[in-house]
Amino acid sequence: MNLSVTEEAAQWYEEELDIDENKDLRFYVRYGGVGGLQPGFSLAIKLEDPAEPIAETEVGNIRYFIEADDEWYFDGHSLEVHFDQKWKEPAFDYKE
Repeated sequence: MNLSVTEEAAQWYEEELDIDENKDLRFYVRYGGVGGLQPGFSLAIKLEDPAEPIAETEVGNIRYFIEADDEWYFDGHSLEVHFDQKWKEPAFDYKE
């Protein structure tokens, strides 16, 4: 599994979360939401230190990661995070 975050999406996270120094941002699975890869679940974010990452990338001041206990959700897919120009926020694409 791979994780990629575009520069535009990373800039949005830095501005919205008021990050001006190196931080770790986790993409994790939560119950509920729409548009997720698995019905009834969606991705959320939180600032925390990684424990057992299965995918990670660093862009700007943030290291983005996904923990091993969320691997089931991706079902062999990689996550690409890009900036959606229409909605002016990050969006997720799942690639096989």
